[in-house]
Amino acid sequence: MPDPAPSTDRHLSYLDAIREAQLEEMRADQNVVILGEDVRSGFYGTTHGLAAEFGDDRVIDTPISEAGFVGAAIGAAMSGLRPIVDLEMAPFVYVSIDQLVSQAAKSPYMFGGRIRIPIVVRAAMFYGAGLAAQHSDRPYPMLLGVPGLTVVTPASPTDAKYLLKAAIRDDNPVVILEDAGLWSAREFVPEEDPTRSRQVLGVSRIVRRGSDVTVVAVARMVREALRAAERLEDEGVSVEVIDPRTLNPADWDTMLASAERTGRLVAVDPAHRTASFASECVARIASEAFDALRSPPVIVATPDVHPPFAPTMERGLYPDADSIAAACRSVL
Repeated sequence: MPDPAPSTDRHLSYLDAIREAQLEEMRADQNVVILGEDVRSGFYGTTHGLAAEFGDDRVIDTPISEAGFVGAAIGAAMSGLRPIVDLEMAPFVYVSIDQLVSQAAKSPYMFGGRIRIPIVVRAAMFYGAGLAAQHSDRPYPMLLGVPGLTVVTPASPTDAKYLLKAAIRDDNPVVILEDAGLWSAREFVPEEDPTRSRQVLGVSRIVRRGSDVTVVAVARMVREALRAAERLEDEGVSVEVIDPRTLNPADWDTMLASAERTGRLVAVDPAHRTASFASECVARIASEAFDALRSPPVIVATPDVHPPFAPTMERGLYPDADSIAAACRSVL
C-alpha cells in the first residue's frame, strides 16, 4: 500500500512546536547546531529525528558538564555558528551561570560590539512534578538583572515555536525557560512565520481583553489566569490577562498602558516572590503609573521556600486559578 499522505493538521503540542522550530531553522541555516545531554536520542521529544537528518556534526551529545558545553557553545558562537544548547532541566542553569553571565552576556560589550554571540540556551521547568528542591526551581529571576541576556518564557505552542525561531536568528544570547507543565498543551500553530512580519522578542501579548483589573502572568500561570478570568466573568468582573513572553527586556509599555486603563494590577509568578518578575512588575508599574492605580497592586507568587519532595506538601505551593481570583477580588 502507498504511504499515507502527510498530515496537514497544524494542531501541535508544545513539544512538537519546539521540535518544528529547530528543524526549520536547521534546514534554513547550516550554521545552526544543537548540543546538550541526550539530544541525539531525542529523549524529551524536542530533538527526535534531528540526528538522523543532520548528522553527528550538527546534533552533538555532550558529557554531563553544563559549564563545559555552554562554554564550548559560546566559543562556537563567537566563531560563526548559531548553537542551540539543550540543558534539559532549568536548575542546570546554575551550573552554567558563570559562562552565561560573565561570557555570553558581557563579552559583546567588553569587545566593543566587535563580536556577537548568537547562542540559545533551552531548559525545562519541572516545578509541581515532585522532583524535590534541586530539580524544581524556576531560575529566571536571577537572570533578569543581567544586561545583554534575553530571557524568554513561552506560554503556548505558537509562542514556543516562534519565540524560539526568533531567538535562533537573534545575534544576542537568549535563555528560553520552557514550562514542562505545558508540554501536552495543543493548539493551532500557523504555518506562516510571524518573525518575518513582526518582532516577537521583547513584545508582550494581551491574551484576554478586560477593563476592571490587569493580570500579568508568567509561563503556565497564563493558563491559570485565564481560568480565574472565566470565573470572575460570572461575577461581573472583566479581567485583562497579559503574557509578557520576554521577561528581559520586558515590554513595560504594554503592561503600563493596561494597568493605567484598568487601574488595578495583579502580578502572577511561579518563581519565589522575592526578586521575582512579579515583584519587578509591581515596582515598575507602581512607580510609573501610581496616579492611575485605584488600589495597591498584589503579587501572587511562590513562597520563599524550597520545593519539597512530597507531592502532598508541594501541592498548593504555586499560584493557581483560586489564588489569582482571590487576588483580583482583593484589588476590587
